[in-house]
Amino acid sequence: MNKNIYRVLSILSFSLCVSFLSAQIVSGSSQNTVNTPRDNVFDEIHVEFKKPVPYPPLRQADVVYKKRIWQKIDFREKMNQPFYYPITAHIGWKSFMTTILDALRAGELTAYDDRVDDEFTTPLTWYDLEYRLKGQADSIDQYDQRGVFIGKKISYPDEYQEGEVKSLKLKEVWYFDKQRSQMMVRILGLGPVREFIDSQTRQKREETLFWIYFPDARPILAKAEVFNRKNGGARLTYDDVFWKRLFDSYVFKEENVYDREISQYALGMDALLESNRIKNEIFEMEQTLWEY
Repeated sequence: MNKNIYRVLSILSFSLCVSFLSAQIVSGSSQNTVNTPRDNVFDEIHVEFKKPVPYPPLRQADVVYKKRIWQKIDFREKMNQPFYYPITAHIGWKSFMTTILDALRAGELTAYDDRVDDEFTTPLTWYDLEYRLKGQADSIDQYDQRGVFIGKKISYPDEYQEGEVKSLKLKEVWYFDKQRSQMMVRILGLGPVREFIDSQTRQKREETLFWIYFPDARPILAKAEVFNRKNGGARLTYDDVFWKRLFDSYVFKEENVYDREISQYALGMDALLESNRIKNEIFEMEQTLWEY
């Protein structure tokens, strides 16, 4: 008799657990325990379990050509606007910068100090990064209605604001894999670039906030949706965008003996032509290997 009661209680407990998990999934997320109305016609549960496509194996003996370049993605270009929007995060849909900052705040990613180098040698804690995003503190004297000094107010005039990151640096390695007879590319790092008006000089400034090691960021980017202009039912992720090269960019530096950027020896149209020359050089390198 006691065994039968034990079996009945076990079955009831299992049924309650299944019902609880089902209610979580129906609400739209396995982390949401509130049964809210579904803002869709089906449950979108595949993205949170998505994993990045693994890199193909690579041996040093198979690399017969290699070039390291740095590119920049401008979010203001029409093709790159999915990186910038939405400025205010939606459920399951955030901008690239919001995705990165949320991961850094949660300790899922590590930022590296760009002021030292771009070789990922100096990690930054969230406390260090938060201090840098606030900028230089400024004190303002406060007076009451009678003109009596009542104290100082601390403000941060150059504090980071949402929407100020309008471009992204890419550090890449292009190489020819003779095992696959193909020119391939791997992204090493991502560097968000902030644009703001300096409170002291009143001039427009650009500042690289930090560097992110791209292979470490792929699992997070693979779960972050990107707006698909062509089909809303087939949402992409940021990892898909980088993997499939669904963005437009320009070269601002290639590895060279002087370790200098293009802007240091070419300006205006000459800089644009130099950027195109570097891209064509990589393309022609692959093509000339097949000439007979």
